[in-house]
Amino acid sequence: MSIAKTYNPKEAEDKWYSYWMDNGFFRSVPDGREPYTIVMPPPNVTGVLHMGHMLNNTIQDVLIRRARMQGKNACWVPGTDHASIATEAKVVAMLRERGINKKDLTREAFLEYAWEWKEKYGGIILKQLEKLGASCDWDRTKFTMDPTLSDAVIDTFIRLYRAGYIYRGVRMVNWDPQGRTALSDEEVIRREVNQQLYYIRYTVRDAAGGPASLTIATTRPETIMADTAVCINPDDTRYRHLKGKKVFVPLINREIPVIEDTYVDTTFGTGCLKVTPAHDLNDYELGQRHNLEVIDILNDDGTLNERAEILIGLDRFAARREIVKLLDEAGHLEKIEPYTSQVGFSERTDAAIEPRLSMQWFCRMQEVAKPALEYVVKGDVKLIPDKFINTYRHWMENIKDWTISRQLWWGQRIPAWYNDQNQWVVAKTEEEAKALFIAEGKSTDSIRQEDDVLDTWFSSGLWPMSVFDGIAHPDNADIRYYYPTNDLVTAPEILFFWVARMLIFGHEYTGKPPFRNVYLTGIVRDKLGRKMSKSLGNSPDPIQLMEQYGTDGVRVGMLLSSPAGNDLMFDESYCEQGRNFANKIWNAFRLVKGWEVADIPQTAAQQEAGRWFANRFNQALAEIDDHFFHYRISDALMTSYKLIWDDFCSWYLELVKPAYQQPIANETYEATKYHFEQLLKLIHPFMPFISEELWHDELFGKRDKLDCCIVATYPLGGLFDENNLNEFNLVQQAISEIRNLRNAKHISPKTALPLAIHTHSEMDYGRYAACIEKLANTATITFSDEKATGATGFLIGQDEFYVDVAQNIDAEAEKQRLTKEIEYLNGFLKSVNAKLSNERFVQNAKAEIVANEQQKKVDAEAKIGLLQDSLNRLLAVD
Repeated sequence: MSIAKTYNPKEAEDKWYSYWMDNGFFRSVPDGREPYTIVMPPPNVTGVLHMGHMLNNTIQDVLIRRARMQGKNACWVPGTDHASIATEAKVVAMLRERGINKKDLTREAFLEYAWEWKEKYGGIILKQLEKLGASCDWDRTKFTMDPTLSDAVIDTFIRLYRAGYIYRGVRMVNWDPQGRTALSDEEVIRREVNQQLYYIRYTVRDAAGGPASLTIATTRPETIMADTAVCINPDDTRYRHLKGKKVFVPLINREIPVIEDTYVDTTFGTGCLKVTPAHDLNDYELGQRHNLEVIDILNDDGTLNERAEILIGLDRFAARREIVKLLDEAGHLEKIEPYTSQVGFSERTDAAIEPRLSMQWFCRMQEVAKPALEYVVKGDVKLIPDKFINTYRHWMENIKDWTISRQLWWGQRIPAWYNDQNQWVVAKTEEEAKALFIAEGKSTDSIRQEDDVLDTWFSSGLWPMSVFDGIAHPDNADIRYYYPTNDLVTAPEILFFWVARMLIFGHEYTGKPPFRNVYLTGIVRDKLGRKMSKSLGNSPDPIQLMEQYGTDGVRVGMLLSSPAGNDLMFDESYCEQGRNFANKIWNAFRLVKGWEVADIPQTAAQQEAGRWFANRFNQALAEIDDHFFHYRISDALMTSYKLIWDDFCSWYLELVKPAYQQPIANETYEATKYHFEQLLKLIHPFMPFISEELWHDELFGKRDKLDCCIVATYPLGGLFDENNLNEFNLVQQAISEIRNLRNAKHISPKTALPLAIHTHSEMDYGRYAACIEKLANTATITFSDEKATGATGFLIGQDEFYVDVAQNIDAEAEKQRLTKEIEYLNGFLKSVNAKLSNERFVQNAKAEIVANEQQKKVDAEAKIGLLQDSLNRLLAVD
């Protein structure tokens, strides 16, 4: 049966993915084999497939498919994260479209809507990963709010609380006014922002002959109503007259003291600082030292509350614009200057962060973080590339307590319970809480549960254990078999968010890290270096890319230039290159399948090609295995790419293919089929669909239903003859030189050219004469100890090659070309000789540098000699 002229990726993708699923090739259960386990970084249920997901999950699929073919029990656990902040925002938006305000709902009613939204949209990204070819064990799909996973989160909170690591208290936190929740420091993205510096006059009470006002510079004039002091540096002589004085807050005329503290930077602004303890972390600490009042003028949505006295109900940024007008009208605004500074933004909503005093739950991190740091520093857990170790060390050595509570309804509700006197206990159920209250002699009236939920990273930190139900049942078969997992593939930006917390929780429960290697991908950027985003409109739709170029083509395009830890400058041409590679494989297969086979002897060229390619395959396989060992996935693909495109298609197939309408020797045909089969296995982790499609072609005979490429034995390396590879490399160079000579002199490939070889080395070109004759189209090859006459020469190593092109060239044009090249080489040789005649250079330069210059001289002289001989022969004809 003939094979289609062109490859149809969509047909192969739909057919084989369903086939793999239906026949359980992705399924894993514990058995006697070595396990190989990856847990998928769970994408948010709010997410759809983007280029970062494509890169990350393609790498995971390559690793899992290769391990499966190596005979390991490969288990790739998929799942999604409930993403408290992002999902709640989506649900609130959905309700708004329906005319429903969240504030009008009970918690239970809101959660019904949230689960409705999750069931409708939460699985989209996993279905899209199927299109990518992700060979996950979909039967094991988990969601971070599944009952068993939620129980694990609650149990962990209680465990850490009882161990003294979790506490409750009022602290300055990062507040997201859009998400209306506290955030940890790691969820705040700092960006440089162009702002304005406002110079505001505060009236001094009882100036007593001194200035009637002082001027303060601030970027946040909307917070002056929360000022509780003005601070000066005691060493600043400009303001000593203000010691012990009081000033009035502009517009509201509230009296506040002038205090002294060395914290004040005398070079910033005017050297006077407005102190707003409720809305700045440093001001809060200053206020604590000086026992200042704390006045919070902002609501949780960033609008001004009644304590602001003016502009009540306005958004903070609208209030800024209005208060600037009021200050100017009242004569309190001295000037405005441009100013650039770092501003924190919510990692989830991109809202500007407000520092805010709030009662929150915290986790003490200094002690629990130590083992997680040691795992990485000692190499028990390898970060790939290791350039991230210092960043990780810095984070972990300077770790702060983690704000783990979030003012949301979607998520795992904190298991704390309050009575009518606002006393509290930590317990899993209300019944357990009542028992604890009674045991402590406290009231059990009006018991209510904490409204806050836990930070999403708290639940995802348990992911490698909770997906195997390892918290509630730490000795079950799955956790004993699959844990610790092997490789984690994730992004550097969540190294602290997620990786560190998994290490912390893994050690807390098992005394072991949850994985052995962390492969850190780079960021996918556009060809201008910009991070891909919807707002910039520079991020292509992955689904459309796969439709246009085929999934295998896109996978290859993503991986060809994405070394670990380095950003990928994505260009759609990479996908086109991947598609072309798939077409190259397809067309090579069509060529082989179209040959007529006969029981005839192999040609000399076929014999040498077979011997060489067997060695080249084993050499390339050793390189590929080394790349995988060091997690150089891109390099492993590139080596495979060159092996197929260059070595197999451009050299091997060209050498062994029979003449037009002639049969091929059966022995060569069988060897070629074997090589092709090995190449399909080699490329399968990268290109699963085309490899599976060709694997089942009748060329290889009828296969059993389960005899699929996805579970075929991955090629095993063997010994290779380096001498044969080196010799064949010289042959390839010679063939390329003759082809280049043809092109330069515009000689038809069909014209056979006589070749003479004058060898100085031990290389036996006679053995490869048939290869040279076939691919360079040489009429005859002669071997001589004398230089050939009337021929154009070139060097391969020490050996001289002479091609007789006299009957096929323009003699005058050739003389000019040779003369120009000789002149160039003489100039080059002159510069080399100048270096070598310079005693200071020879004495001071490294020995290898001097040797390199000496070799340049030898090579240039030899080339000049050959070119001069060719020129002399042409001149002699005249």
